Amino acid sequence: MQELLALWFANPMVRKAAASLLAVLIVGVCVRLVNRWLRRLIPDTDMRYRSRKVVTFAGYVVALLMIAAIFSQQLGTLTVAFGVAGAGIAFALQEVIASIAGWVAISLGQFFRVGDRILLGGIRGDVIDIGMFRTTLMECGDWVKGDLYNGRIVRIANSFVFKEPVFNYSADFPFLWDEFTIAIRHGSDHHLAREILTRVLQAEVGEYTAFAKQSWEQMVRKYRIEEAQVEPMITMVASENWLEFTARYVVDYRRRRMTKDKISARLLDELAASGGRVSLASSTLEVVGVPPLKVRLTQGADTG
Repeated sequence: MQELLALWFANPMVRKAAASLLAVLIVGVCVRLVNRWLRRLIPDTDMRYRSRKVVTFAGYVVALLMIAAIFSQQLGTLTVAFGVAGAGIAFALQEVIASIAGWVAISLGQFFRVGDRILLGGIRGDVIDIGMFRTTLMECGDWVKGDLYNGRIVRIANSFVFKEPVFNYSADFPFLWDEFTIAIRHGSDHHLAREILTRVLQAEVGEYTAFAKQSWEQMVRKYRIEEAQVEPMITMVASENWLEFTARYVVDYRRRRMTKDKISARLLDELAASGGRVSLASSTLEVVGVPPLKVRLTQGADTG
């Protein structure tokens, strides 16, 4: 048995393969120890995640360099074989290669980063991990209304950044414009209605205005884009049925549904306190007449 092992390890390729395996194990242990040390050293979650990714990627690079150094003498003879097989491998792994290229594009092109809320490949959610092949999302929506999590974790191939548009809800401008409409009955004090809506919006979303202005100014300096109104805006359209008010405002993309709930509750309280000067309108249906209905009864013949 010993003679067989000695004969087996006498083969240079076997020794180099064993040395490569040992090098990979050493690098893996070092990466694990460094990540464990960083987990205790760095309290910030985002910085700790990025540091872990950098260390892991550096471990891959070091392992590949060590393997290349071990097999450096054989690389010259394998060049022709690699060249012949390269075309077939590239065709068979085109989706994998596209995903790696997508990962490079995401990393360098700032499509999105961990923590952003995006819509990619028809899936909307928060980015919780960006891997070399896939991006992992905590999904929002679907059977759950609004922008709340539904509990599903979705992994999307990075190649989708080349196939479909990437919608980012929180990149350079971490706010969204939201709006709602409310119907006020004819005969109400429309001046008071506008005043109530303005007061409610200022109370609920006024805190976002200052931050939104700063973010929008940075957007104007970075992109060719026009100025936009970030303060709450109230518009009115008079129709034959009612006065339709539209309230438009900016809101944190993570609190859109909860903010609308608070606005609605406060608005109802304000309308109730107006003493009937402002009242909500509703659709009504009035039946003015019924067409005459003629019924003719016939008795069938007895065939028995």
